[in-house]
Amino acid sequence: QVQLVDAGGGLVQAGGSLRLSCAASGGSFSSYTMAWFRQAPGKEREFVATILWNSGRTYYSDSVKGRFTISRDNAKNTVYLQMNSLKPEDTAVYYCAASLRVGVRLGVSDYGYWGQGTQVSVSS
Repeated sequence: QVQLVDAGGGLVQAGGSLRLSCAASGGSFSSYTMAWFRQAPGKEREFVATILWNSGRTYYSDSVKGRFTISRDNAKNTVYLQMNSLKPEDTAVYYCAASLRVGVRLGVSDYGYWGQGTQVSVSS
């Protein structure tokens, strides 16, 4: 059974940085597409970034492009989201997700496995 454990959230001032991690277990992740989504209070869950585990190809939402970096560590079966230049509008619960569907996937329904979420709060 695939399990994803998110960690690394916290409270940070605007302009600061945080690194989220997602430890994956229970599968052979070389064929997975991994992603980060976020959900702010009263809003729908939205795509943030994705990485294809085997190729390392990445894709970002326009709102985080140039500030966030998604990466993976094959040896540790862990995906990271480095978040720099954080803004108050980045405040949300961030979720790691995994999909067996091939290619870049931006929709919530494309992902069958989810972490428990980690809270990121950015103060102004």
